[in-house]
Amino acid sequence: MEAAEKQSELKMPLEQELDRNSGEMNDLTEVEKKVLSKFDKFVMPQMALLVLFAYLDRTNIGNARVFGFEEDTGMHGTQFNDVSMYFYISYVVFETPWVLAVKKFGPGRVLAIAIISWSFITLGTGFVHSYGQVIACRVLLGFFEAGLFPSLTFVVSQIYPPASQGKRVAVLYVSIALSGALGGLIAYGIQSMGARHGLSAWRWLFIIEGAISLVIGAVCWLSLPTSPQTAWFLSEEEKSTMILIKERNHPFKETEGFSWKQVVMALTDPLVWLASVSLFCASIALFGFGTFLPTLLKGLDYTSLQANYLSIPVYVLASILTAATTYVSDRLNRRAICLIHSPLLVIVGYAIVVGTGHKAAGFFAMFLVGGGVYSFNTVLVTWVSNNMQPDYKRSVAISMLISLANASGMAASQIYPIRDAPRYVMGNAISLGGEVLALVCVGLIYALLKYRMRQKEKLIAEGKDTNGREGDQSLEFKYVF
Repeated sequence: MEAAEKQSELKMPLEQELDRNSGEMNDLTEVEKKVLSKFDKFVMPQMALLVLFAYLDRTNIGNARVFGFEEDTGMHGTQFNDVSMYFYISYVVFETPWVLAVKKFGPGRVLAIAIISWSFITLGTGFVHSYGQVIACRVLLGFFEAGLFPSLTFVVSQIYPPASQGKRVAVLYVSIALSGALGGLIAYGIQSMGARHGLSAWRWLFIIEGAISLVIGAVCWLSLPTSPQTAWFLSEEEKSTMILIKERNHPFKETEGFSWKQVVMALTDPLVWLASVSLFCASIALFGFGTFLPTLLKGLDYTSLQANYLSIPVYVLASILTAATTYVSDRLNRRAICLIHSPLLVIVGYAIVVGTGHKAAGFFAMFLVGGGVYSFNTVLVTWVSNNMQPDYKRSVAISMLISLANASGMAASQIYPIRDAPRYVMGNAISLGGEVLALVCVGLIYALLKYRMRQKEKLIAEGKDTNGREGDQSLEFKYVF
């Protein structure tokens, strides 16, 4: 009797809250708030660290470039750009299989295996001596890092109500921006340290960062739960609460096993393709910025040492603006309107560096670009996640979305050839154009969701109980705008 009363109490907010898919802030019981706060305490910090060091290990090649990496490994011409491209080829190919593995086996073991593996690869990069060895390391790094971000985004969607997901995904994107600041700080310190024990400074950069990642991977192996409903830090009552939260936030019947039908649903949804194009275009700037910022700063006539430490405040501001944008998005319960200002900042920033080679103006422009590239991706990924059901459709959609976005890394790696130094006008102009297209796609996504909502409202007004469709395209599902 007492258990039944507790379940009734937990389900009561269903009658009081606005529709779970509307994106409005849901009323949560104290028990539910307590349970979700435990995930904020035990899971989100680990996820943030995973992302921070994944991107640190991915982009440290850009920091290493400005103090001898190319020369010591015998690279010349566009070979550095090619090395960056091979990483993204591997990354894109293996992204979706990793996400499906997380869905099947749970995040704990799968992600721990991934980070331990890429940590050894990063550490090993500190001992390479040839172009071929660098390529091998980058391909393996791409393989093991491939599923991290879409997997974590999927995990967030399984734990938190839609109206609360934005700020959690933002934590992951803030971690990406902070990885740039931390990477610049570490690179500055190691470059100042110079060669030690017969190893060049850039080699110590990979060795030290790889070793730190290895420790974090071991911790995650022991502490990341297999599933939200069976987390080790929850009591039996709290586990029951998580089951009820999942039933409420995902009210449509889920297929427990793998479903090709849901894969096809994701692959044939125009919303997924529009979002993928938007994220692809925006991510050209994101990946170009993340990898080549020290190169761009050096091109503005700063020294290699200055290029590393001047990147720190750029990334710090990017982190602050990413967090602020997502906070406003969740506070207003609106996604589309918060997606508009981000590409505008990037467009203005790149317009400045394309239009002038002035040193101070170029440095200021980097702050504008950093302030927009991360926050745009944060809100867009959350928006798509909010509007996808059932589970497998969402997991495939998110992985497809981010896979195609990461394919832009292949383009971004080629748009800053050394022959364009010092101003790199072509790369900056392409990034500017990509942001314009990303902004156009946001408008098209909004129009598509409005059209679908009107079609559903028309059927409901005609007295229809169902349209014969499931998941996010059923009559019961209301889109987040």
